[in-house]
Amino acid sequence: MSTTITAMRREIDEIPDAVARQLEQGHAARRQAAEAAVALDPAFVITVARGSSDHVCTFLKYAWELALGLPVASVGPSVASVYGARLRLERGFCLAVSQSGQSPDIVAMTRNAVRDGARAIAITNDPASPLAAAAHQTLAMHAGPEKSVAATKTFVTSAVAGLGLLAEWRGDDTLRAALNALPACLAEAARIDWPELRECIRGAPSLFTLGRGPAWAISNEAALKFKETCRLHAESYSSAEILHGPVSIVDEGFPVLAFAVGDAAEAGLTEVADRIAGMGARVFVTAEQAGGQAHGARPIAHRRTGHPLTDPLALIVSFYAMVERLARERGIDPDTPRHLRKVTETV
Repeated sequence: MSTTITAMRREIDEIPDAVARQLEQGHAARRQAAEAAVALDPAFVITVARGSSDHVCTFLKYAWELALGLPVASVGPSVASVYGARLRLERGFCLAVSQSGQSPDIVAMTRNAVRDGARAIAITNDPASPLAAAAHQTLAMHAGPEKSVAATKTFVTSAVAGLGLLAEWRGDDTLRAALNALPACLAEAARIDWPELRECIRGAPSLFTLGRGPAWAISNEAALKFKETCRLHAESYSSAEILHGPVSIVDEGFPVLAFAVGDAAEAGLTEVADRIAGMGARVFVTAEQAGGQAHGARPIAHRRTGHPLTDPLALIVSFYAMVERLARERGIDPDTPRHLRKVTETV
């Protein structure tokens, strides 16, 4: 295994400072966006994104639906960029997320959402990008330069921007406090890298990741990063879906990583994790109450944050630390994924 410090690892270590910067420097913009949202009183929210940014939107979908009672749906960017369709978006709120803010289809869908009556907010690391110009307002990620192709800092800072907007929108002091405490939690989470999981999957050809609710978005992001950095086939499922067919490919020793957080879905997810372990899979779960059966899931180290909506962000930071090390143990440079580049521009 190479001992060279990768750009990905350096950027994982920068996440706590980037989040602190986002919370401090982005506060005024979040408050302004929240005031506009309250004035609009939207009937629904649409999201526009791809890749890791789309996983951020899935995370925020659950957070906003749970906290605001608003339906949130992802709209395919090709609706605008390829098909040129109009949508009925009056009294709609549009959230567009892109690290670079340059992808033509994301920009086109955001521009069309504004044309069709929605209030559009862009979350991007480049406030001078075309996406920022297309939206009514921009929430800058404040992540600083991200050189690794695999997004880490920008995933977390964009999620924090969305949670911060939610906290201001609702006037939620409990969530504000959890966000302010988050940098210290993430610094601890970055020191967790799950050696028992790495040992299990180092030579595996395939695995499952699981989650539910906001943690399902973390499962989706994890499956993508396994592919990007380790060339390892991973599929993400909700714990509510895994038993409806996918579990049939599980055999003895099949690796499963289950993301549990301190919310109402935790008990059900860990129960499913135990059931799959009973089928012969090697299941690792970020919960203490797993392993209730003789051959149940194995709890692994995790850093809880004191709030169910910030718990998932600590989990993804620990996952990033693990997958970066796993890639190097497999002889792969996680900074240079095969066939990929940092900015992907799709039409």
